[in-house]
Amino acid sequence: MSPHSARRQRRTLAPLITVTVAALVFAVLLVLVRLQWRPLETVDHGAAADINRAIAGDRTLVTVVKAVTMLGSTAVLCGVIGAAAAVLAIRRRWKLAIYLVVTGAGALVLDPVLKSLVGRLRPVVAHPVAYGTGNSFPSGHSLGSIVCYGAVLLVFLPAARGRWRPAFIGVTVALVALIGISRILLGVHFLSDVVGGWAIGITWLGITALAFELSRLSAGQPVTDPVKAGLEPEAVADLRPAEPESAPDHARVRQHILIAAGCLVAWVLIVGIIVGFGELIIKDGNGNVLGDRTIPAWFAARRTPGLTRWSLIFTTLGGTVELTIPAGAQSGQRLRLRGRGFPGTPKGDQLVSIKLVTPAAQSAQAREAYERMKRDFDFNPRAAWP
Repeated sequence: MSPHSARRQRRTLAPLITVTVAALVFAVLLVLVRLQWRPLETVDHGAAADINRAIAGDRTLVTVVKAVTMLGSTAVLCGVIGAAAAVLAIRRRWKLAIYLVVTGAGALVLDPVLKSLVGRLRPVVAHPVAYGTGNSFPSGHSLGSIVCYGAVLLVFLPAARGRWRPAFIGVTVALVALIGISRILLGVHFLSDVVGGWAIGITWLGITALAFELSRLSAGQPVTDPVKAGLEPEAVADLRPAEPESAPDHARVRQHILIAAGCLVAWVLIVGIIVGFGELIIKDGNGNVLGDRTIPAWFAARRTPGLTRWSLIFTTLGGTVELTIPAGAQSGQRLRLRGRGFPGTPKGDQLVSIKLVTPAAQSAQAREAYERMKRDFDFNPRAAWP
């Protein structure tokens, strides 16, 4: 392999490596946040408390930070994507317009789905300067800004020539960074929330760019380097697509990766459709969309003892139980709920393991409360150690 071919292959693999690393970073953060890994929780809560103390008393700084964070809101991002897509549609660049809409829609889908899966609570600070709704991980502003502004950058990069190109890239990167930092400064997200939002945003942006390359390959157009040349360099001159380049040795593997990226994009959009139907049924369905009342009535009319027994088994597996934790219970202790297990003759018992979690002391008042407990309760936690 010649040195020129080796350098070209490295340039070709660089975006794929970047997307892979970003996906791994997000996966690691997702697991650590979900498991409430103590070192990460300590860093996140400590940073949130320190930053809140530094910014809470400066009204001018808070106003500026709130203005910056508005640039990453859903309304602003939808406006940016909509305006850019409209410009592309006027110029009859339909593929680029569709790319912008699909990429932006994917960010809107990923944000609530991932937050619901993780279920992390937002930071609690001593002097709140802003309030966020919903769960915390990942940061929706960080995810949405890097996806939407990054997609606009990849689409319009060919139009920026000479010294304007690095300026365009620098402004976009700075804007995305400032929006993420503003969420930490306002105390509505932890540091790992913002980093996780950037990581999953880079992953989704890379996947959609690979899917766009797949569409170019299928149309017989040459593959581009989106980071350096944009998604469709010929869009500026409005020329015919160039003849496809000779395929390198790894073209087949690359094509499989592009196909997988296209499938993943389709999967995210399908999830968005499902979530949309769910919102329609829950909020606007008035109780009987898609037969919400008629279908259960049909099953009830055809109930049999065998079906009832199997229904009880599956209900027990996925059901919830309300119980009262007795006074003096300790972590690791098991409670036996008689007759609350699998149905049968006699009915089985259900075992419940207790796990006690104490809240972190993030303020002077909380630390004082723990000190009072230490003084008032004659309790030595090490007494039970062997």
